[in-house]
Amino acid sequence: MFSSSPADAPLVREPLHAPVAHLIRGGVTEGIHYGSVVVLGADGRVEFQLGDIEAAFYPRSALKPVQAVAMVRAGLPLDGELLSLTAASHSGEERHLAGARRILSLAGVSEDALRNVADMPFGAAVRDEWIREGRGPSRLAQNCSGKHAAMLYTCVLNDWPLEGYLDPAHPLQQAIAEIVEDLTGQRIARVTVDGCGAPLFSVSLHGLARAAARIASAAPGTPEARVADAMRSHAEMASGAGRDVAALMKAVPGLLAKDGFEGVEVAALPDGRAVAVKISDGANRARIPVAAAALARAGVSPDLLTDFQGEALLGGGVEVGCVRPVRSLEPVVHAACA
Repeated sequence: MFSSSPADAPLVREPLHAPVAHLIRGGVTEGIHYGSVVVLGADGRVEFQLGDIEAAFYPRSALKPVQAVAMVRAGLPLDGELLSLTAASHSGEERHLAGARRILSLAGVSEDALRNVADMPFGAAVRDEWIREGRGPSRLAQNCSGKHAAMLYTCVLNDWPLEGYLDPAHPLQQAIAEIVEDLTGQRIARVTVDGCGAPLFSVSLHGLARAAARIASAAPGTPEARVADAMRSHAEMASGAGRDVAALMKAVPGLLAKDGFEGVEVAALPDGRAVAVKISDGANRARIPVAAAALARAGVSPDLLTDFQGEALLGGGVEVGCVRPVRSLEPVVHAACA
């Protein structure tokens, strides 16, 4: 159920988040994570919601698959691992850096053309090794370098200026904004700057889920399907070794998933079922178990989700509790918290 004409922008307001997960330690609720959750059926209807799914929010990097679709629609010829890297929040592994260099080479530009912020690798193990080697921050190592390299390539292909490619008024960003509105089915509420320096578009959690559903269920050969196929086939190019979002895509056949800073997760299946999660306090420890519970609500077998129920809480090196999604997010079966 997708409209060909975007609806009005979501309201900018304080989100009416609700409890989505409890922090249980020694049988006592020690803390509560608030947030919002939406589950869409294959027909696009909301089958479950918790919190505020219609307020404007920033999807952060969970919007990268949409940005990648926009670039493919604008002529970006990448496929496979390089297209997956275009939609990545990568860990900074050598394969990620090599992939970004390949995209820049195809564009005929150097690393100096990148305008994302210089940073250390996002992956903890990679970052530690980087520090041991005495290496400093770089634009290539920053987790959005694949997206930025692809943005430059898209500009070259369209004869758009490389200078100012991150300006919201630049033709590239105007083209991306148009596809954000197309796939989410709503007007953009606000535009700000993401951590990497690129424009960040505010939509609703419901709109983000709609966009993921459209990408994951798209007809073969379309720009949406090319992005979905690339990310599903090369999950670790879109993230990194040991990352939960890659493991989730590998565990659930056909699943497209993307995480984002500040506790955002979106995931969709080839038949159009989709979930989106926002953890109010940005806590990663709640993001993945709540997303797994939402997927179970969407009909994914809980047997496929047993590795995504969150890290155990430790006391003195011994497991004493867990982060448990609220009961309304069942049917995920949880191990009893100590």
